[in-house]
Amino acid sequence: MTRTLLRVILLFLLFTSIAFRPKPNIYKKGWIDLNKNGKKDLYEDSEQPIEQRLDNLIAQMNLNEKTCQMATLYGYDRILKDSLPTPAWKEKIWKDGIANIDEHLNGFVNWDKISSSPYVTDIEKHVWAMNEAQRFFIEQTRLGIPADFTDEGIRGVEAYQATAFPTQLNMGMTWDKELVRQEGLITGMEARALGYTNVYAPILDVARDQRWGRLEEVFGEDPYLVARLGVEMATGMQHNNQIAATAKHFAVYSANKGAREGLARTDPQIAPREVENILLYPFKKVIKEAGIMGVMSSYNDYDGIPVSGSSYWLIQRLRQEMGFKGYVVSDSDALEYLYRKHHVAANLKEAVYQAFMAGMNVRTTFKEPDSIILYARELVKEGRLPIDTLNSRVRDVLRVKFKLGLFDHPYVLNAKASALLVNSKGNQAVALRASKESIVLLKNRNRVLPLAKQQKVAVIGPNAANDAYAHGHYGPLKSESTNILQGIIAKIGRANVSYAQGCTLVDKHWPESEIMPVDPTAAEQAAIDSAVQVARQADVAVVALGGNTLTAGENKSRTSLDLPGFQLRLVKAIKASGKPVVVVLIGSQPMTINWIDQQIDGIIYAGYPGAQGGAAIADVLFGDYNPGGKLTLTFPKSVGQLPLNFPAKPNSQTDEGELAKVKGLLYPFGFGLSYTSFVYKDLKLTNNLRGDEGQVTVSFTITNNGKVSGDEIPQLYIRDLLSSVTTYEKVLRGFDRITLKPGESKPVSFSLVADDLKLFNREMKYVLEPGDFKVMVGSSSQDIRLEGKFTIQ
Repeated sequence: MTRTLLRVILLFLLFTSIAFRPKPNIYKKGWIDLNKNGKKDLYEDSEQPIEQRLDNLIAQMNLNEKTCQMATLYGYDRILKDSLPTPAWKEKIWKDGIANIDEHLNGFVNWDKISSSPYVTDIEKHVWAMNEAQRFFIEQTRLGIPADFTDEGIRGVEAYQATAFPTQLNMGMTWDKELVRQEGLITGMEARALGYTNVYAPILDVARDQRWGRLEEVFGEDPYLVARLGVEMATGMQHNNQIAATAKHFAVYSANKGAREGLARTDPQIAPREVENILLYPFKKVIKEAGIMGVMSSYNDYDGIPVSGSSYWLIQRLRQEMGFKGYVVSDSDALEYLYRKHHVAANLKEAVYQAFMAGMNVRTTFKEPDSIILYARELVKEGRLPIDTLNSRVRDVLRVKFKLGLFDHPYVLNAKASALLVNSKGNQAVALRASKESIVLLKNRNRVLPLAKQQKVAVIGPNAANDAYAHGHYGPLKSESTNILQGIIAKIGRANVSYAQGCTLVDKHWPESEIMPVDPTAAEQAAIDSAVQVARQADVAVVALGGNTLTAGENKSRTSLDLPGFQLRLVKAIKASGKPVVVVLIGSQPMTINWIDQQIDGIIYAGYPGAQGGAAIADVLFGDYNPGGKLTLTFPKSVGQLPLNFPAKPNSQTDEGELAKVKGLLYPFGFGLSYTSFVYKDLKLTNNLRGDEGQVTVSFTITNNGKVSGDEIPQLYIRDLLSSVTTYEKVLRGFDRITLKPGESKPVSFSLVADDLKLFNREMKYVLEPGDFKVMVGSSSQDIRLEGKFTIQ
């Protein structure tokens, strides 16, 4: 028997090992007989309005079926022990259906383990297995209600392999709305091709503390930027209802005290107007403009009221005021925390009561779904959870499933097409573009960059060969990646590159060494000395420093923003060798690199630049790509200056009058250099705004007056000069990314509408007050090139 024939036989046996005999008779021309009664019910008719289909379905559902639509079943190797349906499923609580199955066969088991199941690693087998799981719910449950397959996906859909984008923070640093929409579109296409119908993205949290471990997941610290890019990502994801976008974390999540993570994600300290202006602003815009189908309710309380048990947050604010029409899932143990952490419920049953009465639709956490489903049934039978409330919560879940077409097209029909689409060359090209556009040039003194290719380059540092950031949770797990060392070798040839790690990312005493510094051991000093010798044999040293998955991420907040371990000692030693030095910073958090800023001529901040980050960085280093990214986080000089954010109230961050502290920033919000320079001129303001109608047009011209092509990101800021309440010194209200050839000029125009100028007055009413507004256009929040003024009557 040949190997080929044996493989065919094994695949046949694999793909026909099914637990339940198919029911082909339920699949009719143009519809599915989901309830197996031999006739087309209204809910099975795709030509009928969704609300009428919902009425018909809910009228047929019993209590068991309804309550099963209120819980998540975590997928294989998490809670679900089976990669495929088994006869035992007919004895499980999900025999009556389930709201969603989360992270099924996506490969993630825990932070240190990735599944090697063929239903994870082989796309065609994966698609078949996902279809088999869905077939159980279509064919083996009474009413055939499909499951919504949810997954993570903030830098590409989380799968064994998929198109791996830079992190969401890096996408923010591109300031490229069209590119972010493409990222969302590709994420949605690949998710649906793999069988996932709902992805937990975008993250609409606004960064408040530079020590926060989850900064890689957010677009930045400005609410307008987060809103505009959030709209683009969600719109791309939900294109043609290919998947649902579930935004997180609602609400007031990212103002955690002292950036604390882990179980301390609670008790945000932020005033009501700041909540409205900063933290809720992106949710309002994305819900209204992108119509997201999902929201994840957060762990935290606000002013003593847990969000996940609050009808104020989940009904009044989210649904009634913001117009949200999708379904709300809990963030992991957010429901359980009502009694375990917040102590506002006596036990789990009371927590179930509070959460579902408050507006939660689906409990999502790493536990069996039985407990909360059974409690929901008890509460209905006791008359405490009204049947109308239950029907309303279930209706929201089913509405999303109807919009996604799951009742009419529940399966992925072409596994071969999925294998060709997912992580395709074309999609990888978009990801590489994103990696390049996200890189920020922080310093280029004496034009040390770009580097000449015809020279010997020493690549040094703990991040030179470390691209762990490209393989973590919440995105593709095993997509092929390129680190900085590999990128430089590919660019100029192995013969021209030498390498030394120099030191590890952290020392053995970290994180305690952040407050109790230690000296290197003899072996650690020898590694630094060896790296110096490597640098001396080269013409230039590229030193890759910063953080990585060990020092940042979920549950990894910092007490310091200094370079960990012996990294500063390493770069000082390399500098002392007398060779030119360029520093490349990897990491999702700003870094207090004061010595490097003063002593090193070339500094690049690459964040977490994605699977192709090494190639993108090499392109920037050697001038094949002109960097144009801009910071979306403020870089302080010390954690002692925190909190320090953009936007800021008048004089709230000034150092004027201070006599006993370090003053100023390292780099402000919106900052980023280029290998060329740009001139702004001819500001014109046209005010046609009357009440809520019309607009103010801000136009100007940008010219590339350098010698190479480059991207510039003009930023529009405004200030309300006289108002009933204190407003911000500057608020971002427009940005664009434009490419200019040497000597080329382009007109740029931004439009301001009434909502861009409104404030919450002393009565907390959202109003447009008459008066003068200052307009500021520039290359960063501090590098203002043009100013003007207009008046609202």
